[in-house]
Amino acid sequence: MRVLAIGECMAELAPTDKASDFRLGFAGDTFNTAWYLARCAPDVQVSYLTAVGDDAISEKMRAFMRESGIGDRFVQVSPNKTVGLYLISLDQGERSFSYWRGQSAARTLADDPALLADAMDNTDLIYFSGITLAILSPDSRATLLAALREARAGGKSIAFDPNLRPRLWTSDSEMTQTIMQGAAVSDIALPSFEDEAEWFNDASPEATAARYRKAGATTIIVKNGAAPVRYVKGDESGEVTVTPVKKIVDTTAAGDSFNAGVFAGHASGAAITDCIGYACALSRVVVQQRGALVSVDLSSLPKIKVT
Repeated sequence: MRVLAIGECMAELAPTDKASDFRLGFAGDTFNTAWYLARCAPDVQVSYLTAVGDDAISEKMRAFMRESGIGDRFVQVSPNKTVGLYLISLDQGERSFSYWRGQSAARTLADDPALLADAMDNTDLIYFSGITLAILSPDSRATLLAALREARAGGKSIAFDPNLRPRLWTSDSEMTQTIMQGAAVSDIALPSFEDEAEWFNDASPEATAARYRKAGATTIIVKNGAAPVRYVKGDESGEVTVTPVKKIVDTTAAGDSFNAGVFAGHASGAAITDCIGYACALSRVVVQQRGALVSVDLSSLPKIKVT
């Protein structure tokens, strides 16, 4: 199986155990998912589509992608630009971010329709997020959505995490309207209930799933912290119980790693409940360590049951 993730990879400054010290790394919501998927499913061919600058840190980022088993064939180089930067602040495991992304080359990732078409032709599952849409200009956003719509019509599977980040949008209405446009071109939707309840006034995870189902997604998995994960797949629906974490250290990539677990199970042909169970186990390991990309002992995760 071939998976293409689309979005922005950024330079990350993550806090260490020593006060006022930070570690430089590379991360970003869809990139985090690609990174964990490459680790958990080495038989899956994972590629990333973005744009970077022509400076030293951009080349270091591309080298990191390749070292991580993520193909960079569709990483575009934009002269005189660079990559975005963010800093993580933690408060009892909950994270907040400070961003510097005004000169981020990733804002141009959808400016080449021919490259988009080529990348989507050479994959089986395409993954993007609300952040992917938020960083683009309205014209580039429309170009990406059109390419995704065409890819889906051509038999590709499209997966979407709404990942609602209001600070990236010009208005709340622009955010909510565009998110549902993303849902309309997707087969798989991976929303988080807390965000959906706040911005769409959903009364329950069932309401969130119903809204994405109405938009056009056929598989919806609603993440809900330590509460059960609600899912709908075709005519099948239900919940998967989440084993609580005793001590959460850093939730930075909780949802991103969960998505990677879902895709790993999907690539193996596992039942949706087994995909979710594996995803929960992976996310549980990730939130007990600092930073977006952390080491995972694959032997500690449940085996994916192939149907």
